[in-house]
Amino acid sequence: MSNSRDYNAEHVDNARRYAYGFDFDVMHPLMVRSFSPFFRPGSMLELGSFKGDFTARLAEHFADLSCVEASDQAMAEARARLGDKVQYFNALFEQVQLPRRYDNIVMTHVLEHLDDPVAVLARINREWLAPGGRFFLACPNANAPSRQIAVKMGLIDHNAAVTPAEADHGHRCTYALDTLERDAARAGLKVIHRSGIFFKALANFQWDRLLNTDIITPAYLEGCFQLGQQYPDLCSSIYLVCEAG
Repeated sequence: MSNSRDYNAEHVDNARRYAYGFDFDVMHPLMVRSFSPFFRPGSMLELGSFKGDFTARLAEHFADLSCVEASDQAMAEARARLGDKVQYFNALFEQVQLPRRYDNIVMTHVLEHLDDPVAVLARINREWLAPGGRFFLACPNANAPSRQIAVKMGLIDHNAAVTPAEADHGHRCTYALDTLERDAARAGLKVIHRSGIFFKALANFQWDRLLNTDIITPAYLEGCFQLGQQYPDLCSSIYLVCEAG
């Protein structure tokens, strides 16, 4: 990450939305549900905590929880929300000096923001992941049907394109399963599981509107989650579970 970047500005919602209810209310609990069978006992490090929404869900599983966040404004909001339940580090991933290794490390929808993702993944592999620990890496999926539909509509040029809204919020690339695993392998990580979370044919703003109606039921959401297990390449998010290589 370049020192010229304004990480506070990248997180601000304006005409181009960054945070959606779909992310917080649907995707966050399903991410924890997907990761939790692979959790190790002990400590958890969250890389990129934003304002603490996902952190709060991790705190339900881990008493020993630490977070690294580049935005001091976002970190202040998370600290006000979670208090001393979490140890915070306001720093860049490339520069932070962490005091120990961790049994679990999670990075959700952050890698696509990094200027040198492989270098950060290599630090996770070499410096931060404890022996026998697990690293959980999730990213938005370039091949999600909602993006493929946008290509057919002429809204974006190709599945992996970075849209203007994404660029405004700091995205540098858009991963698919093959490119995500490529970067993990380049960093020396060992992938032990790969999958997707939630079959998704609608954009986030469309989901937010539908979730405020009775059209979408819990059973329908569960069906989309289960279908995502069958077709990970058609999910909203893709993820890897890794061990140190």
